[in-house]
Amino acid sequence: MEQLDSRRLPGPNLLWPRPGAVIDVAVTEAERSALLTTWERQARCILDAVGWQSQDTCVRSFEGGASLAISAPLDALYAATEVNEWALESACASLAGEPVPDSSEAAERLREIISDETRPRLLALRRAAEAHGVAFLSDDDQASVGLGQGSLTWAVGELPDASSLPWDSIHDVPLALVTGTNGKTTTVRLLACMARAADLRPGFSSTDQVVVGDEVVESGDWSGPGGARRVLRDTGTQVALLETARGGMLRRGLAVERADVAAVLNVGADHLGEWGVGSVEALCEGKFVVTTVAPLAVLNADDEAVSRAGRTLGKPVIWFSLQPPSPWLSEQIAGGGRAYLWEDGSLMRREGGACEKLLDLDELPMGLGGAARHNVANALAAAAIAEGLGFALEAIVAGLRSFRGDDADNPGRMNRFQVGGAEVIVDFAHNPHGLEAMLNMACALPAKRRLVLLGQAGDRDDEAIGELARLSATSGFDHVILKDMEGHRRGREKGEVADLLARELKEAGFPLERCSRTQSEAAGVEQALEWAEPGDLLLLLIHEDCAGVLDRIRALQD
Repeated sequence: MEQLDSRRLPGPNLLWPRPGAVIDVAVTEAERSALLTTWERQARCILDAVGWQSQDTCVRSFEGGASLAISAPLDALYAATEVNEWALESACASLAGEPVPDSSEAAERLREIISDETRPRLLALRRAAEAHGVAFLSDDDQASVGLGQGSLTWAVGELPDASSLPWDSIHDVPLALVTGTNGKTTTVRLLACMARAADLRPGFSSTDQVVVGDEVVESGDWSGPGGARRVLRDTGTQVALLETARGGMLRRGLAVERADVAAVLNVGADHLGEWGVGSVEALCEGKFVVTTVAPLAVLNADDEAVSRAGRTLGKPVIWFSLQPPSPWLSEQIAGGGRAYLWEDGSLMRREGGACEKLLDLDELPMGLGGAARHNVANALAAAAIAEGLGFALEAIVAGLRSFRGDDADNPGRMNRFQVGGAEVIVDFAHNPHGLEAMLNMACALPAKRRLVLLGQAGDRDDEAIGELARLSATSGFDHVILKDMEGHRRGREKGEVADLLARELKEAGFPLERCSRTQSEAAGVEQALEWAEPGDLLLLLIHEDCAGVLDRIRALQD
């Protein structure tokens, strides 16, 4: 048995909706049953001994390991990790035939740790917020009640008496959670455009930034719980649109216990093997955590894993689809269900026997006349989410028409430029699912020759990295530039990822004389620009310095 990770889970998570602590362990199939049984016995023993008789245990098995969780009070989660670690340590000792640590001695030490961490005012504030029907958020530094423009926030060391608060003026704002393997950032940015058309000030978090209104208040990857809280505590936020990444959900759980709409855009093989998620099905289960806190889900009917999970969800769903409705979806719609569809060159809304046209595809700038099918899907998803948030159809359509998807509206996501007569497309595609969409889009656009700048972070496994090469090899592109990314080696040797990509390209039949290498992303961009001739198309997949690359391309554009 090997301990892989021990961490707090403050919010609703893959195991259950309760706060607590979890330990991930690697364990063989033969050892699993004995370990789980012994750990649960020891966990129950120490929970009772420290005075947490009302807390529970939870186990989730996965291939090659298991997650062992205990629930705990929200104000004692650091202590909870130590309680859980004692339970695992004593379980391992028992299984090894060694002396089991004394639970009385451990309980005395742990009770002191719990006492030092306990914050009665924090729990009282949480109970009061629940009684008044408004959200409660907390972290190591701050606690807040209400959301957005209806929120109040304090340092955790300066919490007020809950009975003294002006509860009549504290309220929540509409809130959507958006997850998926690809398309999250584009979708929340498009939703923000729709919100502005509805005369609302949006706050949104994403992998690039936190924005409230038209102001960038934080830059960087804020797609986890910290970014969510940053949006939700900003009193300028009138509607909250939260990109919700897999990593944050698995590491810490959700930042909120309640949302109005939860969307799962798609599920593709990415980051498999991390946090006990080793398959697309398990990844789908992890992403569906967002649906546990919302009364309405927006789901992709074309994604096999998403549609299968959604059909048994047991709550209202608004579906979106690029395909003619399948028999099951047609049955859903006929029974009064709602769906946003791409039909006969138009974006349509269907509900029961009613059908309403939103706009023609040529009125959707981000769709590129249908070449960018993934962006048509993002547009349908955003329209469905906006409906769930209560936006009028006029605002939804206005947002679809005005969102250009360029480097101003959607930086780093399918930004198109003309440089020396060649078309240059800059995008963040970083997994097989996203790359396939971009390659298909590029092949649907007219070009004399096509080039792709390809690379990957070192924390993906060999299979996922190899799939990028195989997709590129069979796409019909004329040249591939392989880039090293020094800042994204993540445990691999210098050049190892590019070597792997080159090997997979060769095995897939791509002539290596049409492949070149660069030592950095910036050098790869320059090499691509030197290669280009009028009429060519360059697909530049940028992961390290999107802002710098965009500045470089803007300076050269025709």
